[in-house]
Amino acid sequence: MISKKAYNLPNGNAGRKITIKTKELILYLIFGIITTILNILSYYIFANILNLSIVISTIIAWLLTITVAFLTNKQWVFGSICWSLPTLIKEFASFIGYRVLTGLLELAIMYVFAERLHINDMFIKMCANVVVIIANYFASRFIIFKH
Repeated sequence: MISKKAYNLPNGNAGRKITIKTKELILYLIFGIITTILNILSYYIFANILNLSIVISTIIAWLLTITVAFLTNKQWVFGSICWSLPTLIKEFASFIGYRVLTGLLELAIMYVFAERLHINDMFIKMCANVVVIIANYFASRFIIFKH
């Protein structure tokens, strides 16, 4: 977990605060890569092996990914150590809410570029994931798990 208390930072120590933000960003990117791989692989399995539609495959992949992302972001990336029911509900509801918005963004990107314009769906899936990761970081960092 990354928190100011874990590093015993005195107030006003800007250099150490930057270090924590850097570590937070690195952890977010690492777990973002893991969840992106999960998202793409699960999408591939549903769309190309099980022959489900692009939209249904995207939704299923998103649901799997969002569960893993919440747990890793809460515990290891943003160091939200409170697991009380009210805090958990608040964070999870916010997390889901923002993920729904970025999930709809991803779905729209997939629908427009892969389904309608017939651009390679795996290429579009990877591009959409980059956009979603950036949007999700800012929501998590500044709204959902703010310190």
